[in-house]
Amino acid sequence: MKNLTTKELRELYLRFFKERGHAVISSSPLVPENDPSALFTMAGMHPLVPYLLGAKHPAGSRLVDVQKCVRTGDIDEVGDSSHCTFFEMLGNWSLGDYFKREAIAWSWEFLTGEEWLGIDKDKLYFTCFAGEDGLPRDTEAHDRWVDMGVDPSHIFYLGREHNWWGPAGQTGPCGPDTEMFIDTGREPCGENCFPGCHCGKYLEIWNDVFMQYNKTAEGKYEPLAQKNVDTGMGLERTVATLQGVGSVYDTDAFTGILARISELSGKHYGDSPEITRAFRIIADHMRTAAFMLGDQRGVKPSNVDQGYILRRIIRRAIRYAMQLGMPEMSLARVAEAVVDTYGDIYPELVEHKELIVTELDIEEKKFQRTLTQGTKEFERIKNHCSNGVIDGVTAFHLFDTFGFPIDFTVELAKENGLSVDVEGYRAAFAEHQAKSKAGAEQKFKGGLADHSEITTKLHSATHLLQAGLRKVLNDENVCQKGSNITPERLRFDFSFPRKVTPEELSAVEKFVNDAIKADVPITCEEMPYEEAKARGAIGLFTYGDIVKVYTMGDYSCEMCGGPHASRTGELGVFKIKKEEASSSGVRRIKAVLE
Repeated sequence: MKNLTTKELRELYLRFFKERGHAVISSSPLVPENDPSALFTMAGMHPLVPYLLGAKHPAGSRLVDVQKCVRTGDIDEVGDSSHCTFFEMLGNWSLGDYFKREAIAWSWEFLTGEEWLGIDKDKLYFTCFAGEDGLPRDTEAHDRWVDMGVDPSHIFYLGREHNWWGPAGQTGPCGPDTEMFIDTGREPCGENCFPGCHCGKYLEIWNDVFMQYNKTAEGKYEPLAQKNVDTGMGLERTVATLQGVGSVYDTDAFTGILARISELSGKHYGDSPEITRAFRIIADHMRTAAFMLGDQRGVKPSNVDQGYILRRIIRRAIRYAMQLGMPEMSLARVAEAVVDTYGDIYPELVEHKELIVTELDIEEKKFQRTLTQGTKEFERIKNHCSNGVIDGVTAFHLFDTFGFPIDFTVELAKENGLSVDVEGYRAAFAEHQAKSKAGAEQKFKGGLADHSEITTKLHSATHLLQAGLRKVLNDENVCQKGSNITPERLRFDFSFPRKVTPEELSAVEKFVNDAIKADVPITCEEMPYEEAKARGAIGLFTYGDIVKVYTMGDYSCEMCGGPHASRTGELGVFKIKKEEASSSGVRRIKAVLE
């Protein structure tokens, strides 16, 4: 088995699939474009959903990439051996091209081939879909692994919980998957220990999803005309396996970051379980924060949406930095180590380094004030506390309103001879999460992901809106920072340092409506990225060397994945309803088509 660095694994993976006819595409931003169903890109497939649904990708039907991802649903697990909030996902894709036979053969070759990873075949285990709810057992995947030379005793059939993907919403593409595991050498947890067990004996490193069905609104599973392959290999977990270390934090991905924390704290990673966990949490959270702040669609701390998540992880990192005795304003120094580690791979981090440092320093100063306010509120609460217990709803209020972490509350309560209803706090927190999730699901029902006629028209209107803002404000630095489209309205976030005046908004509105009255065709062309830039097309990121450019006469020219109306005249009458601040340096416009 080869001992590879993270950089070497990235390069090897991309080269393997490039040699097999795959186009290498760039990582999409962490903030999804025109997708209100998710705050962050959570998987490699996320940016490619339109193409998995049948849209033509500019780079072709075979793709390979390394995608930046963020997941915070299991943030409390960060600090163990494998969980991270930010991670990189290696993926190869077939959009109606090859299917199970080739995908499994190439997975086997890359895992075991001496030129590639060279993993001992006897250490590899596999799972396939067992069949459930009338859906057939995936014997084809099972038999293909056997054809590759896998011992049948190393292949397990599991149900939908383990080996079925999708759909992302109530309807859409879905199908069985086959997962690949490596035996870590640990003792089994019992007689029923198998790949998919959470005891740690088997570590999943790759997953091939076979999208061969479409789930209808009636709950039927119909065969797809375009069958896709969607794979994902976690970079950090795979590197940990190849380097023979027990944790993703012990790989070269974190070496420089942990060293900076040690330098600032005067403590050493591994001194104790508590110190090790604090090191890992700070390293993970500052890596995530740096990538969020430095992203092409950069996020800034706030109390809503992506900004709320960013603020939460920064403040959680501050808590553990205080535990380590790190001086105030240390987090930005840790983030600088992140930029040093990843800057050659993700140049946007270098480009936005000053912003990353500045925002972290500002947020840390704000949190110090928050701690002061939260402490005052705690003093008020403790004087009205009955039975010596701070109830869960009150504890959650301290967190939700003042950003006061629950462990702060527990610690202060203990110092004052009180206790905290932690279970009640967790229940209040869970209720809050459920409401947030329900809100996100409601957004999804009306989001651009449904490609309905009205949302498609509103999407086209955002292009005209951005062009109008750039012209009226006479600022080419104005660019989209976020978009949320429902059938009722569009919401468009853009970079600009001040409030847009009523006169300027009126001029922007006139620009858009003039474009609509002109009834020009909305054309789509595929061309090399450099040619698109030379033509003046704006766009924050690309899907590779070939891009789609949507042009609306002389009004707008943007790189975009679509979908759009066919002519501007179809849009109706554009009306701006509201302009407000979204976050520092970012404004927000809400508008409708009447």
